[in-house]
Amino acid sequence: MRSVRLIPAALGVTTVLALTVTACGPGGTQASDKPAGASSSAPAPAEGGDGGTGTDAGDLAGELADKLKEHGVDVDAWKRGGWKDWDTSTWLREAEDFVNPVIEDLWDPARMQSAKSPDPTITAQAGTSGSDPVPRPVTAQREKTPYHRNAAPVGKIFFDSPEGSMVCSGTIVKDPRRPGRSNLVWTAGHCVHAGERGGWYRNITFVPAFNDLGKSPAALRDARSHEVYPYGQYWADWAVTSGEWIQRGGTNQAWAYDYAVLHVQPQRGGKSLEETVGAALPVDFSAPAPSRAGTVGAWGYPQAAPYNGVIMHKCLTGASRLTVAPATPVMYRIGCTMTAGSSGGGWFRALPGGKTALVSNTSIGPARGNGWLAGPQLGRGAKDAYDMVSKKFAR
Repeated sequence: MRSVRLIPAALGVTTVLALTVTACGPGGTQASDKPAGASSSAPAPAEGGDGGTGTDAGDLAGELADKLKEHGVDVDAWKRGGWKDWDTSTWLREAEDFVNPVIEDLWDPARMQSAKSPDPTITAQAGTSGSDPVPRPVTAQREKTPYHRNAAPVGKIFFDSPEGSMVCSGTIVKDPRRPGRSNLVWTAGHCVHAGERGGWYRNITFVPAFNDLGKSPAALRDARSHEVYPYGQYWADWAVTSGEWIQRGGTNQAWAYDYAVLHVQPQRGGKSLEETVGAALPVDFSAPAPSRAGTVGAWGYPQAAPYNGVIMHKCLTGASRLTVAPATPVMYRIGCTMTAGSSGGGWFRALPGGKTALVSNTSIGPARGNGWLAGPQLGRGAKDAYDMVSKKFAR
């Protein structure tokens, strides 16, 4: 076995997610040149959208206040800055303890641009058994703009941790109990929960098609709000990750379970996230072996050098195997030069019949330089997490 240092890729598709490549995929078959995706058009973002958050969360507002009260937390004090208290003795960490009160105007464009990566100090053991050779790096390509026409379901996730404001990537996915009206977002477990060393992160919000026109950081500082968050901001009112991540997250034994599902509050007026953006992707829980996954596309907002965190990128290639600890599931690994900030970003593959589905999410990459990414296979545990969120909000 050889030791490697792995880091979470966090720093923290669309109307058409084109899974088009020119190279041969696994097994030597030529990838299709036909774009695969959801609907062929997405609603244009509202001019001058204010990014406000929803008010139709049913009885969740009262449930939230009661839950905070149970833990000795005053909601008003929390919103005035009490959330900045990261005392480990009071930091909520259990599965049922997630709370995320909306704090209006907290995530303004300047604060979004200041968000950085979680501490990349993960040491992992990559076993020779169950791992394929390190894949050839695939240079990440910029997504076409405007993003709302080319990769609308992809966006950025912002959250606060003891180390400061952080970012990840995420994807709008379908809700089986609310067809066409989903408020679900897929991301990585380490984008919502600190794992064995802490609890749930705070002030978690999702911004689909962030920086819609692909402006530079300098230009984005003077951009109008609808150019920064074209569909607004969506605060999470519930999150579910794996029990393995909550108990052992940040260790070798948990990376294969590094996934999470968010439920976000709809915008004012009650229109769902999927209805507003015009697209959401199904999730493939068949956990196909890497050699049978075909061409895989990874989307996200890489932030660590040489990237800047405001431009959406993608990599399309075949997947191979990575095992980071004995007796843990094999992870997918792809060659890709995306860096920290892309964590939680969806990995997609074309299903029989041409539909595009989410099959994994970015979890880890090499600590030094870049060149590959790895993500969990989504099997029964991931489906259970997904169904748990869907059932909670079924109406």
